[in-house]
Amino acid sequence: MIRRFGEPVKGGIQYRKRPGVYALLPLNGAVLLTHQAEPIPEFQLPGGGIDPGESPVVALHREVFEETGWRIASPLHIGTYRRFTYMPEYDLWAEKICHIYTARPVRRYGPPSEAGHTAIWADTEAAVELLTNEGDRSFAELLL
Repeated sequence: MIRRFGEPVKGGIQYRKRPGVYALLPLNGAVLLTHQAEPIPEFQLPGGGIDPGESPVVALHREVFEETGWRIASPLHIGTYRRFTYMPEYDLWAEKICHIYTARPVRRYGPPSEAGHTAIWADTEAAVELLTNEGDRSFAELLL
């Protein structure tokens, strides 16, 4: 069974499965996060949905680059969790299946290409506190 974090399932709501990949990116005592300005400002692990026909690792590389401007190497899957949530940017109730990886940030190529995202380096303790998602925070605590 996959561990669940966050809000309980709400009765009468149709949830759509949304598999996604997210990365813990430690380097020199800091962690690379993304800050998403809208719809709700929050610090997150870089990552997002896996497109149809896309492999999780390819999606991870794409999402990290879009949200941080960084290329990564050596991704390693460390766990999976799920959460049930409303995604206002898609007007969608989702069962998010969150695959968590760790990887090494290798090189910054520029600012994030995804609108509303800012790449942020935070020391490891601050990173755990900044993450607003319980599941992300749990994996960050375990790894960092």
